[in-house]
Amino acid sequence: MTVQSPHEVTRLLRAWCGGDTSALDRLIPLVYDELHRLAHCYMAREWANDTLQTTALVHEAYLKLIDANQVEWKNRVHFFAISANLMRRILVEFARSRGSQKRGGAAREVSLDEAAIVSPEPDENLLAVDGALDALAAFDSRKAKVVELRFFGGMTQEETAEALGISSDTVLRDWKSAKLWLWREMRQAADK
Repeated sequence: MTVQSPHEVTRLLRAWCGGDTSALDRLIPLVYDELHRLAHCYMAREWANDTLQTTALVHEAYLKLIDANQVEWKNRVHFFAISANLMRRILVEFARSRGSQKRGGAAREVSLDEAAIVSPEPDENLLAVDGALDALAAFDSRKAKVVELRFFGGMTQEETAEALGISSDTVLRDWKSAKLWLWREMRQAADK
């Protein structure tokens, strides 16, 4: 089922936020396909035949969203931006729990674009991008948010602009600048 009206999603989010628990039951069928698309974007950047599947990622994010009843949802784009962030965190936690990256060991240089493709070392790539993105967030949180929404969330330039309340041109400039910054950060980390 596809989202028929962004306004209906926003209305249901606000009703849920206001304490109407039945609004969540009506909301999930409207947003499930989009959540699944976001999860698929994440998993496409991961690896084939892993134990964590797209549907499991959606369900894990759903459980965390239910616990996020304190969030004051602005609109559907805000909802999907939060969902993208949750999915990123779930995958990073999953990668860390697998113990794929040893502290101080065997880090290799990887570009942001390279990390986006299927790789034999997905956990290390994901953790390297996540670490660089955290460093970028400390330096420039808006650019980090642009990367998170575009790279991890699979959002278009226009959707990212709407989610962040900035122009599409600003998103494009931030995206280009952030990719360069992240590339440098990841290269320096690989050289250590």
